[in-house]
Amino acid sequence: MAPKQKRGEDTTKRLLDAALDVFAKGGHEAFTVHAVVATSGVSLGSLYHHFGNADGLAAALYARCMGALLDDLVASLEGVRGARAGVAALVQAYLRHTAAQPASARFVHASAYASFLPAHAAMILASKQSRLAAILEWLRPHVKAGRIAPLPEPLIEMLVIGPVAETSRRWLAGAPEIDLDEAARELPERIWQGLRRPSRRRPAGVRQKTRRKRP
Repeated sequence: MAPKQKRGEDTTKRLLDAALDVFAKGGHEAFTVHAVVATSGVSLGSLYHHFGNADGLAAALYARCMGALLDDLVASLEGVRGARAGVAALVQAYLRHTAAQPASARFVHASAYASFLPAHAAMILASKQSRLAAILEWLRPHVKAGRIAPLPEPLIEMLVIGPVAETSRRWLAGAPEIDLDEAARELPERIWQGLRRPSRRRPAGVRQKTRRKRP
């Protein structure tokens, strides 16, 4: 790597680290370019050079935080073969990530409807696409084999991620009734029951009706 490129990457990392630190301490209200510059020790001109403006900085931080979450989800599937076990691995990895990196997870959830997202949608999608593709690629054979219901992939994603994302959001907001350890024990099986393909076998005790032959 060329020295200039290395310096640029180091500067970008310092700014993003500082941005997350500012957000963790003061939330979105404290998240300003001046606070990030003061925390990072990087010049305002350098911040604008690398990110364009405050929205560009926020979008880059969102992409990094989301990427870290998705990396943990992808890694959780390594070596897992069964569909049920894979769903459990994804759910538990999401919850572990939330507990281990609360500031990063909080920034993702707090930015869900932020004004900077539409303007930087292409950059954020590029960051997410390959990671989401890896998760869906793991799930597809199980759908094809009939272990997971043949639903559109966005719905499968929502069934897996939706409940655990909402649980994490409430925990991050300080909801006293949410316990991540309990969620890690209880949610995987319940989410799996919503995803698995229903059995076609008749319930026990139900007799098949037969037509009587006409004389």
